[in-house]
Amino acid sequence: MAKEKYYITTAIDYVNANPHLGHAMEKIQADVLARYYRSIGEEVRFVSGTDENSLKNVQAAERAGKPVQEVVDANAGIFRAMSGALELSYDDFIRTTEKRHIGAAQKLWQACARDIYKKTYSGLYCVGCEEYYKVEDLENGLCPEHKKKLELVEEENYFFRLSAYQGRIKELIENGSIRIIPKGRENEVTSFIDSGVEDICVSRSSVRAKGWGIPVPGDPTQIMWVWFDALSSYIGVLGYGADEALFEQWWQNNPHITHVIGKGIVRFHAVYWIGMLLSAGLRVPSRIFVHGYITSEGQKMSKSLGNVVDPFALVERYGADAVRYFLLREIPSTEDGDFSVARFEDRYNADLAKGLGNFASRVVTIAAKMEALNIRDFGDVSKEVAKAKECCGLALRECKFNEALASIWELIGFCDRYIEKKQPWKTNDKTSVANLMYALEEIGKLIEPFMPETSQKIVRMARGEKMVLFPRIEKIGQT
Repeated sequence: MAKEKYYITTAIDYVNANPHLGHAMEKIQADVLARYYRSIGEEVRFVSGTDENSLKNVQAAERAGKPVQEVVDANAGIFRAMSGALELSYDDFIRTTEKRHIGAAQKLWQACARDIYKKTYSGLYCVGCEEYYKVEDLENGLCPEHKKKLELVEEENYFFRLSAYQGRIKELIENGSIRIIPKGRENEVTSFIDSGVEDICVSRSSVRAKGWGIPVPGDPTQIMWVWFDALSSYIGVLGYGADEALFEQWWQNNPHITHVIGKGIVRFHAVYWIGMLLSAGLRVPSRIFVHGYITSEGQKMSKSLGNVVDPFALVERYGADAVRYFLLREIPSTEDGDFSVARFEDRYNADLAKGLGNFASRVVTIAAKMEALNIRDFGDVSKEVAKAKECCGLALRECKFNEALASIWELIGFCDRYIEKKQPWKTNDKTSVANLMYALEEIGKLIEPFMPETSQKIVRMARGEKMVLFPRIEKIGQT
């Protein structure tokens, strides 16, 4: 049977500052999906990247007194370094200053040319969102996302006739051609569409952009709106405009295209992006998974609010797998979740040190003492292992990461009770030990998408190598 293809993307990130824990969570979630589909034998292409043509990047460079290219090069390198720090299995990483991306963005513009026109416009613009807002959409006169005042901008720009696709976009969502997870986010999108979709501004003057960004084809006085530019990265990284065979294989002929994004950019992906693709005559994504935010003291974690947590520091202190586990288990997959060091350490000690780590060490120690390391039997535990596999797989296919992990920890709990019930060290019952060794190996396989390094360590432990998976940590405080 031919393998199915799964194309999985994260949002590409602005590089005006260093990544924070919210960026890390999104990348880890997408990585789990990629690893899961690979584990069941499917073909996967998993990509991420950086969004470098934003006006906020220009402003960051001005504040630093450095050339824009120098700033985006340095910061893009830090975002790319998350791959190694967090054990992310990217197949590609695209920067929007790359030639392949610029070519793809300009090709998409030309493909949408019949729906692009020029007019003079005046509106309130948020540099952080790179979007115009209506007065009625503001909160206390501020941007609802960044809590800052907006800039009044009046200039002649290009507009995209998004309104022409209002009915078709809603139809694709309602008939299931585009799934938006969770359902509540889908309802938000359809409600937005029902309120009336207006045409969107897709360029800004080269003067206001300070010459930074991708020029509009045939009009060097205009720079592409950063969102038109950024969204095209999803197809540019697949060879759109350069490698048509690759593009046809992974986009045009692929029914499994998943975007993993945060709730603040749903409209761009579920409405604007879909309209652009329809205009260009291209396939639309099959699924948009929308996660919530990591909060700190109840507020969204963001660079502009100054309440960020450095994922690199967290990994250095606790290890990549512990960070991955906390973000996947403690933060509800589609809702906001609060972070603190105290909560992190509580979850670490309870689930990793005392839970998985203690179980693995206990089983391997018993097996070594009873000279049963190399025997396996799945009789007594096969039903529970099969149940965990099924529940975990079903949850992952619905992007319910915390539920998937919960099903694995239920299996660990069953095995702990099995040890106490059988007490093989008293009866020299090697069959029971063989059952436990089988269960341990299966747990190692199940956790691979979530904690790849720990999965490999369990394999080595099962072969007799001595190690402690998660040393218990002394609580050292609270943020």
